[in-house]
Amino acid sequence: EPRWLRLARQELGETEQAGLDDNPRIVAYHASTRDGAAPDAVPWCASFVNWCLEAAGMVGSDSKLARSWLGWGEPINEPRLGCIVVLERGAAPKGHVGFYLGSSAGTVTLLGGNQGDRVSVASFSAERVIGLRWPTSG
Repeated sequence: EPRWLRLARQELGETEQAGLDDNPRIVAYHASTRDGAAPDAVPWCASFVNWCLEAAGMVGSDSKLARSWLGWGEPINEPRLGCIVVLERGAAPKGHVGFYLGSSAGTVTLLGGNQGDRVSVASFSAERVIGLRWPTSG
């Protein structure tokens, strides 16, 4: 299992705080991007993926935008455990990103941030997949 995926698994359960408080861990995910820290109410799936890659000693997309991962690493044609999956979510620049865990019956299962306002495992329609990426070094 890729190191970044093991690190992501250790974050399972981190969740947004209710009200005006922010989860400091989610603020730290955001802080790993070039735009820096942000409240946990700001979409954070891309920040989570970036934080995991950087914690594994790699360079991420350095962006809070999910679709920024479409230009990161190298494209792959078939998913593999831990690859980065980019999903459409309405019109660009909206999207979602997470780490591939598996697929079945027209769905992909991702470990990702901001899935139900927490780091979790969730399934999405495979028709939403717009990119599969793998690091160029790792």
